[in-house]
Amino acid sequence: MSAGLAVRAERLRTERTPFVLATVVRTERPTSAKTGDRALVLADGTLEGFVGGTCAASTVRAQAMRLLESGESTLLRITPGPEEPGGEGLVTVSNPCLSGGTLDLFLEAVLPPALIQVFGDGPVAGALAGVGAAAGYDVRPAGDCAAPVLADAAAVVVATHGRDEEPPLTAALRAGIPYVGLIASRARGAAVTAGIEGAERVRTPAGLDIGARTAPEIALSVVAEIVSLRPRPAPARDGVRHETARHECG
Repeated sequence: MSAGLAVRAERLRTERTPFVLATVVRTERPTSAKTGDRALVLADGTLEGFVGGTCAASTVRAQAMRLLESGESTLLRITPGPEEPGGEGLVTVSNPCLSGGTLDLFLEAVLPPALIQVFGDGPVAGALAGVGAAAGYDVRPAGDCAAPVLADAAAVVVATHGRDEEPPLTAALRAGIPYVGLIASRARGAAVTAGIEGAERVRTPAGLDIGARTAPEIALSVVAEIVSLRPRPAPARDGVRHETARHECG
């Protein structure tokens, strides 16, 4: 990868911007792309880098859009004619406007880890940072309950133990955060959420019932519940997919 493209990819990761990294892994001449050529494809269809001419680039762009939805990665073969099955995990696209060669590319979906925002600075909040990170989440401690709820959070957990719990819960519900949890007993949780609109969406006591007692165990139960409730995209069909490109080159 060129230095400029590598810097751009790292910036996208830092900014939590999803993209697909396309790498040419094999070519059959004649092709304008060479093995090792790479490009980044963003969610708006922008392609940065080089993986072939207009015909190849448009096919890569179309397949990348699908991968950004599924979160999967795949091997893509672009050929001007029909292709025999080559194995599981291969997507074959027939693009008759190619110059006559065949391209094999690895398309890697690079998605930001789901974000968990934790309000509070006690033992449970601290344990959530460690357990969540170990499970692959991006855990952001909010600390102050007056801090704004992050709009792209997958989960908001309030673990302030009785201090200013309503504001972050209300803000998370209004923002449509998929998982909103409150660390509290069942009785206290019901009392805290009684006057909050949409209180039925608040998970309290937060976490799966695993008999948790210590702060790390409670954190584990909460992360397990977040995992159990996360949306799961429909995977692509197993095996080889044969498709015909619907675009044409001018």
